[in-house]
Amino acid sequence: MSDMTHRVFFGDRERDFKITPKLIAELERQTGVGVGALCKRLFAGDFSHADIVETIRLGLIGGGADPFDASTLVKVYASDAPLSTSYPLAVSILEALWFGRSAAPQLTPDADKPGQSDV
Repeated sequence: MSDMTHRVFFGDRERDFKITPKLIAELERQTGVGVGALCKRLFAGDFSHADIVETIRLGLIGGGADPFDASTLVKVYASDAPLSTSYPLAVSILEALWFGRSAAPQLTPDADKPGQSDV
């Protein structure tokens, strides 16, 4: 997984999300603003529904999903979902693009930590 990839459960399983350089141009076209303005809007909570949906859809494509499958997944799991579930995902995808790493912490079960026992 590259430094700009965000992996998270979406729909029915874990999926990779990544906005590639080529997809930045498409994201800008779809949202009508430059990527900097889009990040600023979403990070500030001043966004449109299209900002969220297009970020997720293009993130899926950049993560390796077929464009048709990405569109279907977004229609089923994001377009009509509460903003409280789709907004954080879109922000995470853009954070990975902006900061060059996944913004989500990688959780490890306690049993997998060195020095931990199953007591």
